[in-house]
Amino acid sequence: MLTVELFPILKSLPRADKLRVMQFLIAELAKEEEPTLQAGATYSLWSPLNSHEAAHTLSQLLESDQTAQNA
Repeated sequence: MLTVELFPILKSLPRADKLRVMQFLIAELAKEEEPTLQAGATYSLWSPLNSHEAAHTLSQLLESDQTAQNA
């Protein structure tokens, strides 16, 4: 069914039914937006563990912030 055919039908619905249609459509759109995880699948996850470069960068930022506060 095309939206051109659907709009007049939706327009004729009572208010409560229009709200139900809206809830349905919002739920469907939300399902499409959510990342889907599959059972048993393996996903890579970034962790700062053993990330010495990140630790060094954070340390530099903290030192520069401390220097700026003391100035």
